[in-house]
Amino acid sequence: METPVTRFIEANGLRFEVACCGSGKRLALCLHGFPEHSYSWRHQLPLLAQMGYLAWAPNLRGYGNSSRPTGVANYAMAHLLADVAGLIDASGADEVVLIAHDWGGVIAWEFALRRIRKLKRLVVMNIPHPGMFAQGIRRWAQLKRSWYIFFFQLPWLPEWALGRDGARGIGEAFRGMAIDKSRFPPEVLEVYQRNAQQPGALTAMINYYRAVFREGPGPKQARAPGRLDVPTLMIWGEQDSALGKELTYGTENLVSDFTIHYLPGVSHWVQQEAPETVNEILRSWLQSRP
Repeated sequence: METPVTRFIEANGLRFEVACCGSGKRLALCLHGFPEHSYSWRHQLPLLAQMGYLAWAPNLRGYGNSSRPTGVANYAMAHLLADVAGLIDASGADEVVLIAHDWGGVIAWEFALRRIRKLKRLVVMNIPHPGMFAQGIRRWAQLKRSWYIFFFQLPWLPEWALGRDGARGIGEAFRGMAIDKSRFPPEVLEVYQRNAQQPGALTAMINYYRAVFREGPGPKQARAPGRLDVPTLMIWGEQDSALGKELTYGTENLVSDFTIHYLPGVSHWVQQEAPETVNEILRSWLQSRP
């Protein structure tokens, strides 16, 4: 299979470091989560290229060697959505599949709901529909799981906690949550820890949480009314310690064409911890095979 290569792509006035595979006019745009990196899609990019997609996994603003604007306001949802639109436009693609995990999934849901660009399909992994999360966060079970969101609102302390001892806290986030810890050997953790140790990187990464907390739920009129009409696949590792499985219940009422696959014994880091299963689900669904 093809090995991803790194390119730098100008979009929305910023420069994005993008792991690229494949070619053509069908774009599969993969959005990573926190505290990740484009590297988190290393198992999926070659598959997507083999299937005939131009497969891109950008480092989102603030991550890796992508542009790192300063200030919480620069990480507001409007900017994140404009980044995705800019990357799609820069690709020259005629057809777009948006594939996303964790924070990338937050952006992807909003991008699809607001119909910023036409999407052929949407794939989200271990991140609920924003309407389901808004309901779930009111319950004590999810509120306890989401304690870190409130911790991240503090100045400097989260950066210190995650960044000390060579960003050991970043490595612990992966190893600690993972069920199959063999998927996160030292050389994998080193990629994420090195990424977090770049000047200003941790503040940028945490600013996603600070910006969304300050914004609140956002203007309701910015979203298209009614159900999402983009065919949507959800893949969910059931042993997610940050997001409860119950946040997925009822999503079929909000999405017209919805498919969900639960992976028992798999953590939040689903596409890295169970790449063979995730890839087979992706292949089957994108080819519309049962």
